[in-house]
Amino acid sequence: MDKSLYISMTGASQNMLAQRAHANNLANINTTGFRGDFEQARSMPVFGESYPTRAYAMTERPGTNFSQGSLLETGRDLDIAVEGEGWIAVQAPDGTEAYTRAGSLGVDVFGILRTSNGLPVMGNAGPIAIPPADKIEIGVDGTITIRAQGEAPNVLAEIDRIKLVNPDPASLRKGPDGLMRVEGELEQPADGAIRVATGFLEGSNVNAVSEMTSMLALARQFELHVKMMRTAEENSRASERLLQIS
Repeated sequence: MDKSLYISMTGASQNMLAQRAHANNLANINTTGFRGDFEQARSMPVFGESYPTRAYAMTERPGTNFSQGSLLETGRDLDIAVEGEGWIAVQAPDGTEAYTRAGSLGVDVFGILRTSNGLPVMGNAGPIAIPPADKIEIGVDGTITIRAQGEAPNVLAEIDRIKLVNPDPASLRKGPDGLMRVEGELEQPADGAIRVATGFLEGSNVNAVSEMTSMLALARQFELHVKMMRTAEENSRASERLLQIS
């Protein structure tokens, strides 16, 4: 079989993976704090008994776009957006510590502070528990202050502080659940320099125009790979006819 068939096949399969990544980005264009994924591939010469005259498409680990999304004002007391670099520490379903930029928070019936998808928010000593309160305020450094039920308006109590971390972006990896984790799942120390904006949420950093343009370009490339496979098939049939004649 013509080796060009394998070359076009690897290129087509990589195009499909790349389109999947861009489609996922577009699907999350309205997801709070979402970080878009890059699609990456490169040509890799095939080494063997002969000279490396063929180059195949090789998929590499996709990277993540860490640029900040736009801040959207909500006016809600429990909505926070990290300003600049930094992450909100949460407890993942498997019990490990993970990180997110989605700052739409709420208090469940048990008084646990959670994200919009139900993950407990981490504080100084684990998940944050908030007693019954008439008002909850979150400071610029993540400090949580409450006015307990029945207390006077000027009687405030500081109960905990949201754990904000700033790990090296090169060590962060996005999991299938969309949460960020540090390689080796090492818990990061709190960073007191990180600031949050209360009453705001960070939007997705996905650029819809750029994603659509990339998908159109990848569709064109896929068509070329399919055409190359058809050409290889036609050449194979022509060779068979020549052998039959001879």
